[in-house]
Amino acid sequence: MTMLSRVAERLYWSARYLERAEDTARLVRSYAHLAMDIPKSAAPGWDILVRIQDADQIFLDKHRAFNETNVLGFLIADPESPGSIYSSVGAARENIRTTRDVLPKEVWEHVNELYLYTRDYAESSVGRRHRQQFLDQVISRCQMIMGLIMTTLCRDHAYRFIQLGHLLERADMTTRVIDVGAGVLLREERHLTAVDPLIWASLLDSLSALGTFRRTVGPQIESDAVVQFVLRDRTLPRSVHFCLDRMRRELHPLKNRAKASRLLEGARRSLARFPVGGASRDELHRFIDRFQLRINELHDVIVESWFLPPEE
Repeated sequence: MTMLSRVAERLYWSARYLERAEDTARLVRSYAHLAMDIPKSAAPGWDILVRIQDADQIFLDKHRAFNETNVLGFLIADPESPGSIYSSVGAARENIRTTRDVLPKEVWEHVNELYLYTRDYAESSVGRRHRQQFLDQVISRCQMIMGLIMTTLCRDHAYRFIQLGHLLERADMTTRVIDVGAGVLLREERHLTAVDPLIWASLLDSLSALGTFRRTVGPQIESDAVVQFVLRDRTLPRSVHFCLDRMRRELHPLKNRAKASRLLEGARRSLARFPVGGASRDELHRFIDRFQLRINELHDVIVESWFLPPEE
């Protein structure tokens, strides 16, 4: 099967933006629940949500304080924030609008409905009254769209580029959550460490992995076990290991995959060698920093290999 590079690129990005919208909604929902469950003095600041997206400077260009209203407005409804739910859904809609001929017609209908819903209700959902309903709707609609794609699309190149975008974005968000979350939780000067299991549980919940962790690992939530689970569990769909393995599978049928495959194998080896048990905060941070660079490089190679015109 052959496919125009611009079509492949738009499918790849549509999946990344849908995953980003869902992940951001999960993150906001989990933190908002956490903020109500633990003492105010023990909760990480609202800035943690902006730091996870590595959007500190963009935020500070528009706001002076990392308070609840500013941060959630930035993450939910800001049309100029590249990681906001509003922006991500709009970008996904635009990419799918121009690739409707290779997707089931229901995908466009549901994405357009999601966009209209987000446009109409994002602004009013920054406040607490309507926030929960809005976030639940975004998460369930994104899941429905991706489920529709997974259950109706032929396993062809369109499916493969959607999967590559979806899995790369998911691996990226998982490492960001663990990096920033562990950075907060593993600080030596912290007080009220009795609430740490609740915070680790919130991180797992933001990755839709809390129930699975309790069934697979056990009810006691400890730092090493959480990091091990979300980085290296072979069966958890949101673990980094799972995402890399599935990307490896989707790359295999594609031509011109050699460079991307080498980078992916390097990332898999790096993940397998990292000693999670007993790693210090600084060691974990340095590892994830290097791993993030690998993810960014893999994205660049995907763009270079399949989306750019060949050099003459």
